[in-house]
Amino acid sequence: MKARIIVTLKTGVLDPQGKAIEGAFKSFGLAGIDGVRQGKYFELDVAEADPAAARAKLTEACEKLLANTVIENYHIDLA
Repeated sequence: MKARIIVTLKTGVLDPQGKAIEGAFKSFGLAGIDGVRQGKYFELDVAEADPAAARAKLTEACEKLLANTVIENYHIDLA
């Protein structure tokens, strides 16, 4: 089973990398792009036929390794 996980900073957490990207857009003449927030994207193959079991395994992976749940949110999409 294919899975996609998107990890983003929680609202209110400062995002210096997002601000740097936003500044780069402006320096390249790409005005009108504001509020840039960066994150992480993962694609995985999961050896589970049951979507509920796959989601449980991926949730554990996010909680233990892929996301810092103090400052980050994650979203799991199963395909």
